[in-house]
Amino acid sequence: MLMVVSAILLAAIGGASFLKGMLAVSSWLRLPKLLVATTIAAFATSGPEMAVSSLAAIAGKPGIGLGDALGSNVVNLGLILGIALLFGPMAICVAQCRRDFMLALIVPPLTFILALDGMLSRVEGMLFLTLFTLWLILVVKQAIGHRRHTPADPAIQSGIARAWILLVVGMAALLVAGKLFVSGASSIALAMGLHPYVIGATVVAVGTSMPELVTVVLARWRGHDDVGLGTILGSNLFNGLAVIGVAATIHPIAVPFGEVAPALAFGVITLLLLFSRRSTISPWRGALLIAAYSAFVLFTAAGAL
Repeated sequence: MLMVVSAILLAAIGGASFLKGMLAVSSWLRLPKLLVATTIAAFATSGPEMAVSSLAAIAGKPGIGLGDALGSNVVNLGLILGIALLFGPMAICVAQCRRDFMLALIVPPLTFILALDGMLSRVEGMLFLTLFTLWLILVVKQAIGHRRHTPADPAIQSGIARAWILLVVGMAALLVAGKLFVSGASSIALAMGLHPYVIGATVVAVGTSMPELVTVVLARWRGHDDVGLGTILGSNLFNGLAVIGVAATIHPIAVPFGEVAPALAFGVITLLLLFSRRSTISPWRGALLIAAYSAFVLFTAAGAL
């Protein structure tokens, strides 16, 4: 319990530092906050999933990384965005989010199709990495185009060293907080007699998603809706393409279809609940997202019995 409390306190401090540094870095790079959140913030906050997946694949157990990545995506959309929306309507720019949203919607069905034979091979892992690389190229082209039309601010340039320090220190604190949370909460869950897979898909997934949780909630609290949404979409693309792609490339993944099916299904359901043609997402969708996440946990627990 002490580990869990310590993790929450450390996450709050680290999250404030990370968000402040990221906003300053986005101004220094002369890029929209949404774009920086979708890339730098999302990749940084998905560091735990990449570490878990890669180490598990090297150890010959890539399925652990698969479960963590898929579970984290449902946590990101169902639990984290669900909580964030309870603060009030979330402003979005539909035009800027459309590309990332559509790709995030395609990834779970693609994973489902490739996993029908019970295996994600190295070739299929490289396919995921290729899609991720193509998406990243589009993002970089967008960033270059935006910088050409945005003048530099001398005042921001002078404080960039402090901004990077805040970003790095904040991210380090979030990663340590996630590790503490996983260790503490896993011990509590094991003591309660929960199934190991349930612990992995829920407790571990929440722990490795703690950087996203803190970043999104703080961003909403301080009025940076685009940062919260961008972080979640980018993180889900990173998990679904890069994390799983790296794991499968290192070691083919045997896919226990009955266990991963709920994560894939609820990954699509939560994305569809998030979809909006308007410039805001209503708070009532937050309640639906949390309900969907709760259903995912119940289905996961039932499948492990």
